Amino acid sequence: MPLIPEEPQIHESAQGPRATPASGRTAPTPRPVPGPRPAAPSRPGRPGPLRPTPPVQRTPRDMTPAKPVPSGPAVPAAAAADPQIKLIPASPEGALDAADEAVDLLLDSGRAPGDVLVVTTGAQHPWAEHELSFGEASYWAQHDAGDDVFYADAAVASRAATRPVVVVAVNGGPGPAAGSALPLAHSRAGALLIVCGDPQTINSVLGAGV
Repeated sequence: MPLIPEEPQIHESAQGPRATPASGRTAPTPRPVPGPRPAAPSRPGRPGPLRPTPPVQRTPRDMTPAKPVPSGPAVPAAAAADPQIKLIPASPEGALDAADEAVDLLLDSGRAPGDVLVVTTGAQHPWAEHELSFGEASYWAQHDAGDDVFYADAAVASRAATRPVVVVAVNGGPGPAAGSALPLAHSRAGALLIVCGDPQTINSVLGAGV
């Protein structure tokens, strides 16, 4: 008697209930075992989320090469622009008060205290006298910190660093004091030089263009 191939075992939930063949009927031809199901196509009208197109990246060929910087001697920053000079007429006795008023106006206009250096040709400013009472090390430490207005006598002003604004109080002192203090203050001023004193004396040192 020929052997009848056994029918593949397929779960009823996938193929439906099997009908029991009637007696005397030839058994149905066995169905081939189904292979893996292909991926279900997306439903029309419901496209999946679109991914944004990545930006186009420039290749090295697309980049314009930077132009070489021409070589040459460096130009000193001080030579690029001279500071603006402002003259405030004042007597030797009133020059220190005029300098204090100028500093107040600078701070009120938005200047940082560390931007201002005050130079005196005669008597020292009370602030300088107070700081020097703690010793020169403490005094110059205030200068190096650069976070407050610094007051210096003309005799030691050469040690002071450049600041955006320098205010000079021509408040007396030896005859040559103003002659040496004003050029020094001019070299220390980055943007603005304010001189409080006798206009004739100041003009004779810095020139009539003041």
